[in-house]
Formats: sequence, C-alpha cells, structure tokens
Amino acid sequence: MRGSASWLEEVLIVTTLWVAILGVALASAAIKAMGPVLVGGKELPPSADAVIALLAPALLTALVVTETFGEDGHLVLDERAVGVGVAALALALRAPVLLAVALAALTTALLRAFG
Repeated sequence: MRGSASWLEEVLIVTTLWVAILGVALASAAIKAMGPVLVGGKELPPSADAVIALLAPALLTALVVTETFGEDGHLVLDERAVGVGVAALALALRAPVLLAVALAALTTALLRAFG
C-alpha cells in the first residue's frame, strides 16, 4: 500500500509539471500573437525597436548571472565565477566566443580538480 501512494504522488507531480509546461507554452503563444494584433501592421518607433533588440541579451545575461553567482538565494563566488571572469577577459581581448567558452570551462574544471 505504501509503494502505491508514492507512485501516485509521482504521477501527480509529473502531471502537474506537464500541465504547467502546457500553460506556459499557451501563454507564450498568446503573448506572441498579441503583438501583430495590437500593432496592426504599423511600424514601431525606432526607440521601441531598440528596446526590443536589447531584451534577449539582457534576459540571457540575467540568466547567466543568477545561475553562476546564485545558489539557494545567496551570492556564491566559486570556481564558476572565475570561469566567467576568464571568458569575459577573453572576449574583451577579442577572442572568438567558442574559445572564450572553452577557456571558461577549462578554468572551472581545473579549479574544481586542483583547488
């Protein structure tokens, strides 16, 4: 009887998760569909275009910062922070993005292995 209860809880959790994913997907599609409906074929002002162009990099930066420097709601400076610093330095020195990512991964791995 006990095993069946945990199985039922797992099924409910997975079902709830898929319902949430479906809800977010539908909300995202509705939001994307509202843009053309609201604009109605008119051109957006250049200032609005500039803001929209900067949204994706800003969101990506926020995601990287929170995943790199945050853990359980606290600021954490560990090997990952050094890796991001190495990547930032490589990019500042005009290194290719792939090289910067490789250097960051290598630095983080070496610090975790030997530090």
